[in-house]
Amino acid sequence: MANVTVVDHPLVQHKLTLLRDKNRSTAGFRRLIKEVALFLGYEVTRDLPMNTIRIETPLCEMDAPSLQGKKMVFASVLRAGEGMIEGLIELVPSARIAHIGLYRDPETLKPVQYYFKAPEDISDRLVIVVDPMLATGNSVAHAIQLLKDKGANNLRLLCLLAAPEGIAALQARHPDVPIFTAAIDECLNDHGYIVPGLGDAGDRMFGTK
Repeated sequence: MANVTVVDHPLVQHKLTLLRDKNRSTAGFRRLIKEVALFLGYEVTRDLPMNTIRIETPLCEMDAPSLQGKKMVFASVLRAGEGMIEGLIELVPSARIAHIGLYRDPETLKPVQYYFKAPEDISDRLVIVVDPMLATGNSVAHAIQLLKDKGANNLRLLCLLAAPEGIAALQARHPDVPIFTAAIDECLNDHGYIVPGLGDAGDRMFGTK
């Protein structure tokens, strides 16, 4: 599938299976989503631009590789994105964080915005949008549009699971945004949930259902 990367590392796939299990405790779910996000973070940042800097080791001076440009932004789609942010921050502690508050209207399945805060100079930074589930694609597409309206022009989406319908909807609205996911599942059900999926990631993460 064009512009979609499925991270099929054995550890990612094993931990995803543990996440899917309906008997997983809230504490276990939180820990696993953080761990999987960290693994996915390696893949989504694989091609970051580099330069060299002069340093001195305990033995000698050398030219060593270093990240180039301004710190990246992780844009968390609230509330479920927060669980993945924890793992990503362990990988890139200096990253900036944007927050996009959206909820899905249960009748229309369309996103409703209640909060948005992002760095002012976002146009100069790589922005990685973080949301565990790419289901209908409506919420993520709305979040990406908000970031573009703010000036973002280099965006990627990182999610745990994606449905074919969500991928198609997002690519129709934002074909320039690459998608990184641990799995592409079968379909959406009548309530807009990914099948087989893992349920509502936010509810399972925060113990609210």
